Amino acid sequence: MNENNNKKQNKGGRRAKTDPSIHRHVFRLTDEENAKLLSLFEASGMPNKAKFIIYLLFSKEMKSVKIDKGTVDFYMRLTSFHSQFRSVGINYNQILKLLYKNFSEKKAAAFLYKLEKQTAEMAMLCQKIIQLTEEFDAKYMKK
Repeated sequence: MNENNNKKQNKGGRRAKTDPSIHRHVFRLTDEENAKLLSLFEASGMPNKAKFIIYLLFSKEMKSVKIDKGTVDFYMRLTSFHSQFRSVGINYNQILKLLYKNFSEKKAAAFLYKLEKQTAEMAMLCQKIIQLTEEFDAKYMKK
């Protein structure tokens, strides 16, 4: 009988985890957010909602975005300038068609020479804009 008493008694139950989850976080969702979460959970096929939320939080890369008004302003102006630049290109094509349609070849060539000079100046301006944009990107956007 003494041999039986020396052994540890088996109390039953599950083995204790080596790293138990003891920290609890609570958050509230609107009806719409809850429906979206539940549909994502059902689509995932995971058996446990808590593990699904943990997977969403830690397995995907999180990006934080800092909005800089100066950068947004620069981007908006650059976008508007790009649209103006495109419209100049469209007008350029229309002018070429009109030159060859309405004028003789000699006269059209004279006008085309003037237009070519302006185009070269615009190409230089475009190169400067690209250079300034790359400098801005290197200084402010890559931080």
